[in-house]
Amino acid sequence: MDSVYFWPLMTLAAIFVGMGKGGLPVVAGLAVPSLSLIMSPVAAAGLLLPIYIVSDIFAIRAYRRDYNWQVLKISLIGMSIGVLVGGLTAHIVLEWVVTLMIGLMGLTFSLKQIFKQVDFAKSGKDLNSKVGIIWCTIAGFTSFISHNGGPPWQIFTLPLGLSKSVFVGTSVLAFSYCNLIKAIPYFMLNQMTLVTLKISLYLMLPAAIAVFIGVKIIKIIPENIFFKIVTWALLLISLKLIFDGLKIHF
Repeated sequence: MDSVYFWPLMTLAAIFVGMGKGGLPVVAGLAVPSLSLIMSPVAAAGLLLPIYIVSDIFAIRAYRRDYNWQVLKISLIGMSIGVLVGGLTAHIVLEWVVTLMIGLMGLTFSLKQIFKQVDFAKSGKDLNSKVGIIWCTIAGFTSFISHNGGPPWQIFTLPLGLSKSVFVGTSVLAFSYCNLIKAIPYFMLNQMTLVTLKISLYLMLPAAIAVFIGVKIIKIIPENIFFKIVTWALLLISLKLIFDGLKIHF
């Protein structure tokens, strides 16, 4: 907090989180990296969790009617397991390994979809509960470690052929739940404190406004283009995660 860049970067990160919660796929992934300019990624994750929870409240209001219950049920089970594993292993997990693995998974999946030219708006695979729970467990775990649950979640949900609004709404509800249950172990591990909660109060307004900006933008993007953006965003985020993992290690 002593840095002159702290509040500008925190405000920017809050806007990124809010717009991501509004449905823009690539933007939320910029929040932790932007704060990593002035603090460790672990500290950034702790500071951002209250912002995620506040943004979730406004995002749920916008997408409360748009979700797939079967997909959501699978995500609640898997993410609960993932957060539990993350909380129990946080002291021994090598962050760079997790970051690198998420990046490699996302990169492989996104390249496969890009070269296959899949139209997610028209295609759709059958829902496999066991596979879904595995990917959602990974999403819950990686979300706990560094707020990077998006790639595993998208690997599970993109092939299902959900409509744009249902895809976004189900994502919002799933990660709202995930962020809420993360708060308990974050407090226990001292990653989230009364100080971080106080900071989140100051950033509630820009985060909330950003959520509704994201919602408005998503509404005007054609469905097919939206899923292409999601796939390319996954590719870019995955490349960034691979770079971050290698940089932390070497």
